Amino acid sequence: MSDRPIVQFVGAGPGAADLLTLRAARAIEAAEVLVWTDSLINPAIAALAPAGCKTIRTSTLTLEEVMAELLDQARAGRRVVRLHDGDPCLYGAIAEQICRLSDAGIGVEVIPGVSAYQAAAAALNQELTIPGLVQTIVLSRSGGRTGVPERESLERLAALGASLCLYLSARHVEEVQQELLRHYPPETPVAIGYRVSWPDQWLTVVPLAAMAATSRERELIRTTLYIISPALAAAGTARSRLYAPDHHHLFRGGA
Repeated sequence: MSDRPIVQFVGAGPGAADLLTLRAARAIEAAEVLVWTDSLINPAIAALAPAGCKTIRTSTLTLEEVMAELLDQARAGRRVVRLHDGDPCLYGAIAEQICRLSDAGIGVEVIPGVSAYQAAAAALNQELTIPGLVQTIVLSRSGGRTGVPERESLERLAALGASLCLYLSARHVEEVQQELLRHYPPETPVAIGYRVSWPDQWLTVVPLAAMAATSRERELIRTTLYIISPALAAAGTARSRLYAPDHHHLFRGGA
């Protein structure tokens, strides 16, 4: 096993400290240096770091400044945790960090976290994949300043009619609603979640036609998730073939 220094990229989940994975909690509790996204992560999660742990907030730092800290601390042999909100593999900007660490001969470990779309669906007691209705979940965002590849345009994604989870899109909600209405009926339910799983969570379901107006009434511009899905209005009568009496498989044989 290599003895080279490593940096742990840890997913903090959507907000609630008790939605951390056990592996994530243990990494934070053992950290000697915690580099965390303080603008998006619940301080109660950062507080799990032990006494004496050096904590570095990144909300005002550039990538170069963050990397300087990660490199310096890892080279000094300290246990470094880079704490990201949600799941670090989803809009976590970890690829550019991992690349630079790799170039410097520093290894990484990525520990996943619960994403906001999962926490929102759970809070609503909803399944997003209903047999015979929708079997696909799409995670994406509106273009905004960052943009998306043309092949992943909202028009193309919405045309699927799948359960569509949109991050980082509240600032452009009018344009988003306009495009979605070209592909989904106006009565399609939309879950709007603000700071999902935080103590001040706000979560509601409205028709697609009211998506923009509701967002503006609540003055939502950040930490907002939209789930557009026919599954949110499913009657509950559909059932999976997996548990059907006439469906046989490895663990439930038949004649």
